Formats: sequence, structure tokens, C-alpha cells
Amino acid sequence: MDQVAHEMPTLDEAKRTVEIVVHISENLDDSQRNNLVVALGQNEGIVSAEFCPLRYHLMLVRYDRDQYSSQDVLSAVGVQKLQARLIGPI
Repeated sequence: MDQVAHEMPTLDEAKRTVEIVVHISENLDDSQRNNLVVALGQNEGIVSAEFCPLRYHLMLVRYDRDQYSSQDVLSAVGVQKLQARLIGPI
């Protein structure tokens, strides 16, 4: 079960990234969580996406603030026909 999609950011990328916590449905199974991570990882503006261990309804998403906003992240989850709520920044 690999529910992490990320690349190691360069120093410049690290300065431009923001990490947020997103609440996702608690009813997702392993396959659905993995599919969501893969789908988010395909967005150019998202640097990493992963579910919190033992708290599978919380997702950490790091994105490039020059390309994306927190609302864009929520929209990307919505495209997967899932509801998400922004909990806040890290």
C-alpha cells in the first residue's frame, strides 16, 4: 500500500511550497486512497500528497503556491468525486 506521491523538492521549490491538511471521507478503502494520491500526484502544481498514518481521513498535500491555491487542491479532490474540507496549513 503506497499512498504517497512526491518528489524531493529543490531549495527554490521548497521556498514556494505550502503544505495543508485536507479532511477526506473516512469511508475510503486502501484502493480509493491510493487512487486519490496517484490522481493528485499527476497535477503539476502538487508536489506531494499522502495520507496521515492511522488517520486515513487526513491528507497532507504540498503544492507550489505559484501554480496552485488551497482551493485548487480541494477542486482536484472534487474531480475524483470526493468531498474534501481544508483543515489548515502546516
